[in-house]
Amino acid sequence: MPIADTTCFWQFYFSGVQGVLSDISVRKLFVNMRKLFRLLVICLVLVVLVFAVRRFYTSATIHELLTENKHLKESISNLTAEDQIGYAKVLEQNIEAGKLYTTLLFVETARDDKLKKLLEKQYTIEGDIIHFDALIVKFTDQLVMDGKERSMYLWRRVYGENQSPGEGFAIEEAGVESKRYANILGKLPAVEKQLFWSSIWDLANDPEKLQQYGVKAIYGNAVYSKLRKNLIYVFKIGPTGQLYPEIVPDI
Repeated sequence: MPIADTTCFWQFYFSGVQGVLSDISVRKLFVNMRKLFRLLVICLVLVVLVFAVRRFYTSATIHELLTENKHLKESISNLTAEDQIGYAKVLEQNIEAGKLYTTLLFVETARDDKLKKLLEKQYTIEGDIIHFDALIVKFTDQLVMDGKERSMYLWRRVYGENQSPGEGFAIEEAGVESKRYANILGKLPAVEKQLFWSSIWDLANDPEKLQQYGVKAIYGNAVYSKLRKNLIYVFKIGPTGQLYPEIVPDI
């Protein structure tokens, strides 16, 4: 066979092979894409199912926790009356760019020891009229064994007169266990504690969410005062359960 004919033969042969391989690659790519698409669809369905099951399970658990858990009822019944939940004092007040700024120290105290500090935070806020926002949660006789109402006081945020509440600075971390009540739910497993606290903090946005279980929130408990140096603003609880500041000298 002449060399020219041999060269043409091999060129034709290799071009045919490349064409076949190209067709095979396209088919493989198409098959792989179909497999990938099916896998993505399956993953999406699984995610939706997990979310739905988790939401159903969580709701059911909240219902069981608040209606059937004896340890929780015992814990809530052990809540004692409180008359002081913290204090604040001015560290300094300065004029900057023609505006007054107040730097204050906020202290949250223990339920059983007014001198024990559970939380200390500093804030610098425009102005001298400062609002301290608390979430008051009340437990009625549905959850209390002796039939006497109990309450919890959770600090939410602090903000100035030139701020909206939503622009305020957080005091306690929403959704987690409050240090003031850390020993109350000692008999509950960690998962149930987390469920309880996340549900309680949610009352800040929906005060009537757990009302059918005997849990209600009093909304809008922001106390405010015009702060001055050399004074301590002690946050007290009145006979009706409302907060008010008692002003004493900073000795």
